[in-house]
Amino acid sequence: MTIEQAQRDVDQWINTTGVRYFSELTNMAILTEEVGEVARLMSRLYGEQSFKEGDNGAELGDELADVLWVVLCIANQTGVDLTEALRRNFEKKTKRDADRHKGNEKLGKREW
Repeated sequence: MTIEQAQRDVDQWINTTGVRYFSELTNMAILTEEVGEVARLMSRLYGEQSFKEGDNGAELGDELADVLWVVLCIANQTGVDLTEALRRNFEKKTKRDADRHKGNEKLGKREW
């Protein structure tokens, strides 16, 4: 699925199953909430926090998809073509950071 297709699919879902978009401000609040859910899960999976009794067994992929969904909604309702925006963002970062990270000693080789 391309970003363009994802934007179209979300728009179709919103306008059929979802009835209508929430306001831009409501979607910004929802995005903040969803990012918080990713942060909570990351701190338990990769950080020092442990899961609490009753944690619902959330999956990182699903939580990240929730974030992406709301970003797609905001892009749709504000007229942003995310494919083009991402292309321009790559250009900006490439020009700005062409040598910036190569000399950063803090970024020594890391095993994934």
